[in-house]
Amino acid sequence: MGWFSSSSFNWIELNNENGLDHLIKSSFDKKVLLFKHSTRCSISSMAKNRIESVKEPREIEGCFLLDLIKHRDISNEIASKFNVIHESPQVLVIKDGVCVKDLSHSNISWDNIS
Repeated sequence: MGWFSSSSFNWIELNNENGLDHLIKSSFDKKVLLFKHSTRCSISSMAKNRIESVKEPREIEGCFLLDLIKHRDISNEIASKFNVIHESPQVLVIKDGVCVKDLSHSNISWDNIS
């Protein structure tokens, strides 16, 4: 799967405050992944591709995607709520309403996420 190909990965698009509330509530049932993606950055596209290329089931079922270019305000809210420094690309793993893992750039891979 190339950088610009369409993905069959099941992303839940995060595009408003209600979506962020849904992500947090979902994290009390299971770990969720939040990928903060810059559509203008080739490194972010490569990291997204690494996530989408998963071939086997993972323990994280809910995967949320935030377009940083369109929704920088939500990214700022995420940094505040989860006490993380904004980075791009960035993956946060959320469990029970708390960020339990924060990865960026070349550290974004399923081996580091799981």
